[in-house]
Amino acid sequence: MSSHLDPIAELIRDCLPTEARPPAGSDDLFRIYAVLLQAKGEAVTDEDVHNAWTAWTQTTDDTHRALVPFDELDAPTRALDAPYTRAIRTAARKLHRSTAR
Repeated sequence: MSSHLDPIAELIRDCLPTEARPPAGSDDLFRIYAVLLQAKGEAVTDEDVHNAWTAWTQTTDDTHRALVPFDELDAPTRALDAPYTRAIRTAARKLHRSTAR
């Protein structure tokens, strides 16, 4: 069964650059990203995205090395969140434009 979050989640996924590789079985993660979009819109940060990913990953792999606060990650690991942040911001702009008409 789908909810009102699913189209937003799909839009975020569609806004990802081609080099981004979402994890397998990440529908629930993208629903969390949809909630971030609704709560923060274009103000979403890489730290927000990391925290959402952490909540999702903890349910599937509670030993993952990146399950730490964002500021404890090394720069290459932090950079992995950036494409998702940009996708959420892009999706927020697209949603805003479509509802402003």
